[in-house]
Amino acid sequence: MNPALFDRSRGVADGFILIAVLWIVAALATLASIYSIYAVNTAAASHVADDRLQAEASIRAGVELAAFQLLASPERTRPTHGAFEARVGRTNIVVRYRSERARIDLNGAPKELLAGLFAAVGVGASNAADYADRIVGWRTPPDANADNAEASNYKTAGFPYPPRQAPFNDPLELSLVRGLPPEIVERILPDVTVFGGGAQVDVVDAEPEVLAALPGMTPDILQKVLAARAENPADGQGLMKLLGPASGAGTVEAGKAFRAGILVDLGRGRHVAADVVFQLDDGDEEPYGVVYWRDDFDGPFQSL
Repeated sequence: MNPALFDRSRGVADGFILIAVLWIVAALATLASIYSIYAVNTAAASHVADDRLQAEASIRAGVELAAFQLLASPERTRPTHGAFEARVGRTNIVVRYRSERARIDLNGAPKELLAGLFAAVGVGASNAADYADRIVGWRTPPDANADNAEASNYKTAGFPYPPRQAPFNDPLELSLVRGLPPEIVERILPDVTVFGGGAQVDVVDAEPEVLAALPGMTPDILQKVLAARAENPADGQGLMKLLGPASGAGTVEAGKAFRAGILVDLGRGRHVAADVVFQLDDGDEEPYGVVYWRDDFDGPFQSL
């Protein structure tokens, strides 16, 4: 065989080998890169899962401490609100809670109270009364001996669903009520609940617009109540006297349901907020039960 031809063939073979080696090196580099990304993503996902578990345990601990703090007082003298801070290892838990009666109950409030709330957020008197009628119509069972006018109104207006005609399950149902503008619904959501358990409002803890909604309330009475509450919030009976004609819709008793705003500091700059409603059950095997829970893992929101 021609030596020159042999040398040329060997050079070509060496070239192929070099190219193959380079391809293998490139493939290994790509594989290493893919594995690195996978490992980072897996670690991140695992970290998020760990954060969620730790946050959930901390939120539950905060609710439990709030519940037992409330249950330590007799029902008639039970506080309507409270706050505390607890630390477990590197995790810090801040809890603020108040009676759910500080909000207006969509299922228990009379039309006058609902209309007052709409008026308090800037709705004109005529529309406020109309919106209140729509809420009452949504929650009121139909009369078995008469035509279902409310359902007919929804059908005539082109709604693809009838009114519930049963108690609200969630305040967000307001967005389904015929004729309620979305911007008005958004405005009143922080002031309403389905866990209040009646028509009366906790005057010690209610927001000013909720107090303004009470039937019989006047601007002069409202200012006096707010000033007295700021000076001595523990004087519930004094506040009731100041309410005058609006006192029938007010109360200073806490009720059974409380809303807790909880902020958990997990360390590493990681914070989780939660909004939890729990119901006390004196004398039962389970002293309380959670009826509503939302935290940052469900999406951003404004807590208590």
